[in-house]
Amino acid sequence: MTVTSPFHDQLSRIPVRAASIELAGRVTRYWEYGDPGAAVTLVLVHGFRGDHHGLEPVVAQLPGLRMICPDLPGFGESEPLGGRHDLAGYAGWLRALITKLEIEKDFLLLGHSFGSIVVSAALAPDPIEPTDYPPRRPDRLILINPIAAPALQGPRGILTRLAVFYYWLASILPDRLGFALLRNRVIVRVMSMAMAKTRDRSLRGWIHDQHDRYFSAFSDRKVVLEAFRASVGADVSSFAAMITVPTLLIAAERDDITALPAQYRLAALFPDATLRVIAGVGHLIHYEAPEQAAQYIREFLASRPDPSARPGEPS
Repeated sequence: MTVTSPFHDQLSRIPVRAASIELAGRVTRYWEYGDPGAAVTLVLVHGFRGDHHGLEPVVAQLPGLRMICPDLPGFGESEPLGGRHDLAGYAGWLRALITKLEIEKDFLLLGHSFGSIVVSAALAPDPIEPTDYPPRRPDRLILINPIAAPALQGPRGILTRLAVFYYWLASILPDRLGFALLRNRVIVRVMSMAMAKTRDRSLRGWIHDQHDRYFSAFSDRKVVLEAFRASVGADVSSFAAMITVPTLLIAAERDDITALPAQYRLAALFPDATLRVIAGVGHLIHYEAPEQAAQYIREFLASRPDPSARPGEPS
């Protein structure tokens, strides 16, 4: 039985349209929320094994913006990449998407969890061809539950090591068995229970339902295994010093993937970063505390200079 979202009414008041875009011969599906003519566009990139639905609770709290949320290649309704689903592949895809969208107005980029690594890698200069990427750079960057340090060093690194074993086992089994293991509902539920920190039973029930419905929406075993290796093989700290745009980090007090001290260290690596911490939640800020995250985003938006002001004039 599908559980009704606690943010359904808010989200239903925001216009939405589904669209497709072709990048390197592969189709990316994305959803555009809000007013297409809004002064600010926010592009949101979801985390590992999710799809665009996971960020809808945050979208629901931000009426008045234009918000574009794609499904990562190989997840949700987007076709896989033509090459490997590693960090370079996803970063290149995001650069191409931003270029193809031809965003002309004030533009922010947001990444959650694995999405925080993808957007950071996309904004850092390419080590082989050191050019500014993408050609249309965002005016600001927002990272929710950023992966601030190697996942194996997290406060519950043993769980990450169990995840490594789980994905390794799925990779060596025959294709049908490996695919079934990756989509096993009991294992998905255990993962969901480990991540959810709220004591609100109805909210926990909805979070579990979201994971049941969307956590296994990947195209094939190859995609999810390559993406998992990418998610544990890098972190935002590798790119932070190269990202010059103002950055907002929204971290969680009880995040089992990245401990809070690592978030403070990460913030210090950026040339211009603000760190906000939400108490009592873990790696699911987008589900458990989207209202507070949206409040920090609105404050971040309000703090930026008016892009229409001329140099020397008050903003």
